[in-house]
Amino acid sequence: MNFIINYLFFLAKVITISLFMFFVISIVLLSQIKKKKNEKNIKFIILNKQYKQIKNQFIKIKKSYCLIGSKKNNYKRNILKKIISFVWTKRKIQNTINPNLFVLHFKGDMQATNVSSLSKEITAIILIAKKNDQVLLCLESTGGIVTGYGLAAAQLQRLRKRNIYLIVSVDKVAASGGYMMACVANYIIASPFAVLGSIGVVSQIPNFNKLLKEKNIDIEQHTSGKYKRTLTIFGENTKEGREKFCEELNITHELFKKFVYEMRPQLNIEKVSNGEHWFGTIAINNKLIDELNTSDEFILSKIDSFNILQVVYVVQQSFLQNFFYKIQKIGNILFSKIKF
Repeated sequence: MNFIINYLFFLAKVITISLFMFFVISIVLLSQIKKKKNEKNIKFIILNKQYKQIKNQFIKIKKSYCLIGSKKNNYKRNILKKIISFVWTKRKIQNTINPNLFVLHFKGDMQATNVSSLSKEITAIILIAKKNDQVLLCLESTGGIVTGYGLAAAQLQRLRKRNIYLIVSVDKVAASGGYMMACVANYIIASPFAVLGSIGVVSQIPNFNKLLKEKNIDIEQHTSGKYKRTLTIFGENTKEGREKFCEELNITHELFKKFVYEMRPQLNIEKVSNGEHWFGTIAINNKLIDELNTSDEFILSKIDSFNILQVVYVVQQSFLQNFFYKIQKIGNILFSKIKF
């Protein structure tokens, strides 16, 4: 009897280990298959079709209404068919002649992590853009680290260097690093209550040195350069270190001001570079923008004169990445429901 019980325990262990190994191997294989099948690529979405859907629905309703009745409607039917055929033929001819308006979207975070996708999208546009083609960037960002947004602005400069006309549309906010990107444009539009400006630099760090001293905890930090660490989190900060830190902030601010002024020489740079921000209705008076408008209205105004193409860099995630992304998304939704 003991032999049978021991054997069953052994068999259960073998089955459990086998199932676990099978599960792990399956996940690895699925992730590899996903990586091979779903490669990173550039996707072009024709926005003209989306904006024409309402008109098309109306034409279909009108067509069906005209076709109701007896043989007397045959004449109307033939005329309507010819009109529709003529309109669509004319539209096809225009689409081959009209220039392209490439639409990009950039929603910035503190690290400007979307700059990688932006660079791929800009490269794709540069490779296919022709004379009179334009680019519209729908921008939303409150700024972030200098290196991230400096790179994002440099990516946009690639378009201007190739004489590709760049429009930036700000529906909500383009402040600090966000405005660093926006100012590269040949033409800036913003909604009346969009926030713009904040041409300044800020940095802050906590210091726990006094707390550590109260707890009799010593911190040792050794550097090989005088200004390797101007301010620290745990060490004791000095007046000299603070002055050097502020000097570095001022240098960064001057570089920021110089860049903005080079891109928009019509600005009174000393007036607008004090870190202040403005709504669109005031920003236009300060020449931070060129027009009060929304991105949707701007695109709608170009429907008949441009082929409007949204450019998206699609990154297909592996099985594991997609799984953990969904878990994180669910967690964010649940966390957002919590009231503090």
